[in-house]
Amino acid sequence: MEPLQCQDLLVQNALFTGNLEMVEKYFTRSTAINLIIETRGEELRWTSRKFGLWSLSYEQELTTPLHITASRGYTDCLQLLLLRGAAVNFAPGGKTALHEACVAASADCVRLLLSFGADPEAVSEDGYKPLHLCKSPDSIKCVQQLLKHGACVNSRTEEEEDTALHVAARHGLADHVQLLLQYGVELEARNEEGQTPLNAACAQPHSAQDMERYFRVCQLLVDSGASVNAADRDHQYPLHLACKNANAQIAELLLARGANVNIMNYSGNTALHNILQAAAYKLEHRPELVVRTLLNYGAIRIWPGSLLKVLRYCNACPRAIEALMNCYDHVRVSEEWVSAVPAEVVQKYPRFYQSLFSLERGPRSLQHLARCALRAFLEGRLLLVLSQLPLPSALQRFLLLSFEDVLY
Repeated sequence: MEPLQCQDLLVQNALFTGNLEMVEKYFTRSTAINLIIETRGEELRWTSRKFGLWSLSYEQELTTPLHITASRGYTDCLQLLLLRGAAVNFAPGGKTALHEACVAASADCVRLLLSFGADPEAVSEDGYKPLHLCKSPDSIKCVQQLLKHGACVNSRTEEEEDTALHVAARHGLADHVQLLLQYGVELEARNEEGQTPLNAACAQPHSAQDMERYFRVCQLLVDSGASVNAADRDHQYPLHLACKNANAQIAELLLARGANVNIMNYSGNTALHNILQAAAYKLEHRPELVVRTLLNYGAIRIWPGSLLKVLRYCNACPRAIEALMNCYDHVRVSEEWVSAVPAEVVQKYPRFYQSLFSLERGPRSLQHLARCALRAFLEGRLLLVLSQLPLPSALQRFLLLSFEDVLY
C-alpha cells in the first residue's frame, strides 16, 4: 500500500516539538505509522515544471515521523514509533532516519535506530552513508555506534569519493580521526580530487581559533604514517595547502617530517609563494611565523627584484617583510618602496617602516651581515647544525630570524 500523506498541523506540531503524550495519542497501533510529511524549508530553489518551464519555489522535502523525531533527538518519541512498527529504513526524501540522527549528532537516537535494525550502510540520495554525515565534534559517539554495528570504515561517498577519514580530517575532528585509525581506515585513500586525508585537512580553510584542532589532526595522520609529500591532481602538496591557510604549526610539522620546502605545484608556486599571497588575508593566523619557518628550513628566497611586489601585497604584515629582508645582505631600496606602503600602514608601524626606508641611505649592520654569512654557509643544514652547537639562546634566536620589529 502507498504510504499515507499527512497535512494535519496538530500532528506535525506534536512531532516537531517532541510531545510524547500527543505522539502516543496520534500514532496508535491501528494508525499508519509511516506517514509522509511534506516540509517546506526557508531556502528558495529553481524547480522544473512541465513544458520546459522552471519556477522559483521554496525547497520542499518529504519526511516521516521517524525522521523528524530522530533529527531532533526526541528519543522517547522515536522509541514509541519504532515499537509501534515504524519502518526503520524508510527513506521517502532520499535519507533514512539514521542519516538524520547522524547529522544531528544524536548518539542516543543512533543507538536506538541501530538496535531496531537500521542499516549502517544505507546510501542517501546524495550518495552519503551515515558515517559520512558525522561532521561535528559531538558526533563521535555516533561514529562509535556505527562502527560497532558493522559500518564499513573505508566506504566512500559516491560523488566526491571521500572516506570517513577525509570527512573527519576536513572538519578538524581529531577524536574521529583517532577512532577511525584504530579501526584500520585506509590512510592514503585518494578522493575524486586526488586528495589524501592529510591533503584534505591541510586544504580546509579554518579560523585562527581552530588552528590547534587542525594541527592535532595532521599530527595524528603523520604519526600514523601519512605521506607528507603526497600531491593531489593539481600538484598541491600538504605544505602548499597548509601555507595557503597560514598554519605555522602544521607547516613546521610537515617540514620536520621531510616535506620538500621548495617543491612547486602545478602553477609553479612554492610554499613560500603561497604564504606571501595569503598573508594580507590571514593576519590573525600570524603568517609571519610561516614565512620564518620556511626560510629557516631552506626555502629559496624571493628574487630581489620581486621584493617590491611582495611589499605591495604584504605591507600589512611587517614581520613577514622583516623575515624576508633579513635573509639578504643587501637590498636596493628606492623611492618606489615608500610609495608602495599606504600612509595608514606606515602610521601603524612607524618604527619598522622608517628603518626599512632608511636602508636606501646606508648598508646593513655588521651583526646582520655576519648572520647572513653564517646562514648562507649553513644553507640546507641550518637547523641541524644549530641544534648541535652550544650557542646562547639569544644568538640562536637571532640566527633563526627572531622578530625585532626593526631592521638594522
